[in-house]
Amino acid sequence: GEALEVNREVNCVTDFIHGCEDQLQKLKKQKEKGLLYGIPISIKDHINCKGHISSGGMVKFLGQVKEEDSVIVQVLKHQGGIPFVKTNIPQTMINYDCSNLIFGQTLNPLNHQKSPGGSSGGEGALIAGGGSILGIGSDVAGSIRLPSSFCGLCGLKPTGNRISPPGCSDSPFVLAVTGMLGPMARDVDSLALCMKALLCQQMFQLDPTVPPIPFNEEVRLRGAPI
Repeated sequence: GEALEVNREVNCVTDFIHGCEDQLQKLKKQKEKGLLYGIPISIKDHINCKGHISSGGMVKFLGQVKEEDSVIVQVLKHQGGIPFVKTNIPQTMINYDCSNLIFGQTLNPLNHQKSPGGSSGGEGALIAGGGSILGIGSDVAGSIRLPSSFCGLCGLKPTGNRISPPGCSDSPFVLAVTGMLGPMARDVDSLALCMKALLCQQMFQLDPTVPPIPFNEEVRLRGAPI
């Protein structure tokens, strides 16, 4: 309900993920509760979800419904998280605004005259507007950090190859810097919890290219990079 309300104001959601209610019922029957048990999680448009498109803000990808969840979505579900919406991005995602010809312009919930930043702008707007408490964005050159800054949130671009990539539509760009998925939330503790949940045995098994290094709580408490 909150997400719908925020979306009406700032146009930040591109799709609602069907089946999230069923997933919640399934979770309730499981004995083991994951670290993200019952938490609704918003995810950036280009991250593959079974039965949904990953548009990247481009018309050419609109007909391509994805047949399986990307590794990060599988791991979020494994940890009890419930991916429930996909959020807006700028066309091609190489932009620090958040607008495309399919879904239109996303506004900053703190000031509708301003941009929420990009390219994870739909995430920034939805979380800052109160429609989500944890989201997954991605960052090459500031795409998590800019919207986090513009919308007054916390965000983390992890070290390259720390998390399995989005499994998204082919990018039209060859990038010298490793693009990374990472969490966005209202406080650092939420980012740490999300990283701890993601850096688990299941992700290392699903994607053998990810170094199997678990989350180090001590490093976080020392204030060094995660």
